[in-house]
Amino acid sequence: MSTENCRLPPSERQPVLRVIPMPKDANLHGDVFGGWIMAQVDIAGAVPATRRAGGRVATVAVNAFQFKEPVFVGDLLSFYAGIVKVGRTSITVAVEVYAERRRMEADVIKVTEATLTYVATDENRRSRPLPPV
Repeated sequence: MSTENCRLPPSERQPVLRVIPMPKDANLHGDVFGGWIMAQVDIAGAVPATRRAGGRVATVAVNAFQFKEPVFVGDLLSFYAGIVKVGRTSITVAVEVYAERRRMEADVIKVTEATLTYVATDENRRSRPLPPV
């Protein structure tokens, strides 16, 4: 996904990850834990980073993370991720998360957005240059 695709509305993009949080992912009131969402965002961001790196990557920074709306058990979450910057060994990825609530009514809202940086690593888990495009 290119930088331009990051700006497209969700209806014109394909999510890299879709998941429904379950009761084990939430507190006793049904509010999904922020840490669980952060883990899913990290997985989603790694998808385009791994593709661009042509192999293993490691998360080196969470540059920004904003929870915009609560997430509830039973929401269908769609994670959209796109590369926004490439360095010699690093790849910065923007991730947006949308929740589809009350799926019969198709109520979709943005719940989270984040920017993470990954570094390409070799078999010894040391940083390595990215392959040419």
